[in-house]
Amino acid sequence: MRKTGIAALAAGLAMALAAPQAEAQQRQRFTWWYGLTGQLGEVMQSYCKNFNAAQSEFEIVCTGQGDYAQALQNTIAAFRANEHPTIVQVYDVGTTDLMLSGQYIPARQLMSENGHQVAWDNYISSIGNYYATSRGEMLSFPFNSSTAVMYWNKGAYRAVGQENPPETWQQVERAARALKAQGHACPIAIDFDSWQHWEQFNAIHNLPMATQQNGFGGLNAEVKINDLFRRHANNLLNWHKEGLVQIRTPQNGGLVPAFAQGECAMTMGSIANHVAITRTARQGMEWGVGMLPLYEGHNRTNSMVGGASLWVLKGRPAAEYRGAAAFLAFIAQPEQELYMVQNTGYIPVTRSGYERIRASGFYGQPQNQGREMAMTSLLATEPTENSRGLRLGNFTQVRALYANEMAAAFGGQKTMDQALAAIETQANQLLRRFEQTYRGRQLP
Repeated sequence: MRKTGIAALAAGLAMALAAPQAEAQQRQRFTWWYGLTGQLGEVMQSYCKNFNAAQSEFEIVCTGQGDYAQALQNTIAAFRANEHPTIVQVYDVGTTDLMLSGQYIPARQLMSENGHQVAWDNYISSIGNYYATSRGEMLSFPFNSSTAVMYWNKGAYRAVGQENPPETWQQVERAARALKAQGHACPIAIDFDSWQHWEQFNAIHNLPMATQQNGFGGLNAEVKINDLFRRHANNLLNWHKEGLVQIRTPQNGGLVPAFAQGECAMTMGSIANHVAITRTARQGMEWGVGMLPLYEGHNRTNSMVGGASLWVLKGRPAAEYRGAAAFLAFIAQPEQELYMVQNTGYIPVTRSGYERIRASGFYGQPQNQGREMAMTSLLATEPTENSRGLRLGNFTQVRALYANEMAAAFGGQKTMDQALAAIETQANQLLRRFEQTYRGRQLP
């Protein structure tokens, strides 16, 4: 009897242990590769766990690949070996490369073929258009998104008689001179980031960065440095020589620490930096968020989106695409957007998500003050040909070129006009190489 009881117990235990395995085997697996690390990588894993817990038909397997660039490189290598993921997270400047590869399933097609109805016009246009064709049809799914804003030290500005953030560069200059006169060593901090200082500058002033509608019209686009940006870049350099502007790159401490510790009174950067500033700001420091300044005489246009989107790749079994569609529908739910915004510095990508977050009281919480300014900036206008985004190939290298030339100008090795001429010439050389690589292809 004892042996029989033990045998029965063992059999029951075996069946119990086998049940979860059987359930896992019955689930259709599919994979997602992402390019975020640290706390942001943990948020990505939470999305996967939450999706797996919310239903029993699919199992998503999520793997971090390091940073964005590494995720894209790994995906290309895996594609050649036919071991690529179902979904991959690709940063904004990789959009043109993915579009021209042809190795993806368009967002609209994926959802339609797998029985999901999507209100595509629910996506905020200044976000969705970045990942859409010239006809406005989205090819990938906006996910972790951001835009550039201005951070300002309220206490420092109050000391020179200003209660509001500067709205124009003329106001920025006047405030910087007043701050310097009071002994402030760093009125303005900048780095050499193309996204916030060149790309966003042109977008909010409704000025082109390149011909052919910033590349949307064809691969033969050419970068053109416009007169207003030339004036602005020279202003920044002159202010640097006068001690109004200091350079804070990652090599000498970075923008966020310089601002958060009260060393510099104003800077510009991603709204995603808001969380880091909140956590590290000097005790008692009052600070706020404003939109990027304009030059007087110009009307504001929407700023551009940054971050990444999710692409579904060809060459996987049809069953995996059912899972991918279900996951993408899951993360588009307003409550999932709220989760993203609550746990990162990113912004909502749909109008319904934004309304849900506003209704929750999120933006009224002390630690989130100013974060809504990113949405105000993105929604300032409907996107124009100059503010909807960029379709310029080899743009990672163009951004590196910009940073190197700005460093040379601010370091005294070149005049600003020489640096800008080099950016224009060498950026166009990179664009011509890209055009040659995809000769005969057309942007969708």
